[in-house]
Amino acid sequence: MYPALTVVRALRARDGNAFVYVGRAQSVEEQLARRAQIPFRAIETGQVRGQALWTVARNGMRMLRSIGTVRTLIREFKPDVIFVTGGYVSAPVVWAGALENIPRVIYLPDLEPGWAVRVTARWATRVAVSFDEVARYFAPGQAVVTGYPVRAEFFTTNPQRARAQFQLDTATRTVTIMGGSTGAHAINRAVVMNYVALAEFAQVIHLTGKNDAAWVQREVEQLPRDLCARVRVFDYLDDDLPAALAAADVVIARAGAATLGEFPALGVPAILVPGAFAGKHQVQNARFLVERGAARMLDEETLKQTLLPTLQELFATPKRLYAMRAAMRALANPRATQNIVDLLMQYALGTTREVTS
Repeated sequence: MYPALTVVRALRARDGNAFVYVGRAQSVEEQLARRAQIPFRAIETGQVRGQALWTVARNGMRMLRSIGTVRTLIREFKPDVIFVTGGYVSAPVVWAGALENIPRVIYLPDLEPGWAVRVTARWATRVAVSFDEVARYFAPGQAVVTGYPVRAEFFTTNPQRARAQFQLDTATRTVTIMGGSTGAHAINRAVVMNYVALAEFAQVIHLTGKNDAAWVQREVEQLPRDLCARVRVFDYLDDDLPAALAAADVVIARAGAATLGEFPALGVPAILVPGAFAGKHQVQNARFLVERGAARMLDEETLKQTLLPTLQELFATPKRLYAMRAAMRALANPRATQNIVDLLMQYALGTTREVTS
């Protein structure tokens, strides 16, 4: 979702662009697309991998119906290129685009393609990937390395200014905790169990996710007054997310695809707690960063015991923390968004109407 919106923002800088966003009804992507004032069209879809046979059959029928819906939309909107960013909702869009002979560019944010990308890549005109290592999953010459597109603010936000924005001391070490958009409960639970020691050790910006926000806030309010003053709790941040990450000396987070783009742009070291879901893509993402010296990886089952000692170890060895920051920064690609824009415009053949999903 975010890579698509980032690319749309860049394309909007060119005069004459028009867009329509295709996605699931009543989803986060619909909310963000409408907030960005992008026309939104909902289609039916559903997960297939790992589901019961009746669920596979039902969702398969939804996808087939959606192919016709998207074909109708294509004939009405007459796009010059289709841009998709993976997920089950992208499959009917790619298939419909192939039937209507519209160029199709898939962007794969993860290090390994999921089911939707694997089954649609053969119908893609090109596949944009973040790193060289990902190209091996696709036909020779099909993949192009663009980098991971992130908002410009991730490259320009100053740590001291970011801490001041959250009314934190600009010279005190700071830890940002990413609890997910809905709530990575295992991370939030481990943090809450360590909150007294953690708040004594560092300032904290805690993004809890919506499901855990009220509970975590109540727990923070029970802290001694001086420690409570060192903690900032939010259920979710959008515009202020770059500042929340930039303020940190270390980020504690899952290892979703955004980790591969946003953390390098800021050069922020990470403690990653990958979720063992969605084909274990998060484990692959975390290993990629760990192997390059940019992150540490912890198991969520033992997180309440290992979280604080790991933080203390990192801050006790400033050279290691500095090396992690440099390693993370080395993975950034400031031209990623422009690279994808250039690729899309090549297939737009000099005209400027794009479909994104």
